[in-house]
Amino acid sequence: MFGIVPQMRRAAVSISSNIAEGYGRVYSKETIKFLSNALGSASELETQLIISKDLNFLTIEKAASLQKEIEEIIRMLSALIKSTDKQLVNSSTR
Repeated sequence: MFGIVPQMRRAAVSISSNIAEGYGRVYSKETIKFLSNALGSASELETQLIISKDLNFLTIEKAASLQKEIEEIIRMLSALIKSTDKQLVNSSTR
């Protein structure tokens, strides 16, 4: 348990950090790269949550609640990447 907690914290911080860094970039391609990194961190966190649940570090109820939140974050990041990519395509065809 001691190893997974810091790793989960790092993954959670990485999500917001990558979003911020992506939006600090000038070019949309770079923004998409950092949003993709954030999505990867969210997926990593989701996997760590599953492991924590399987090892009985979390109650089933708490794990289910956190799972829903992570799924929502993944959904929002995926939509944001798609939207940003669409803007990039539209701006390059002008």
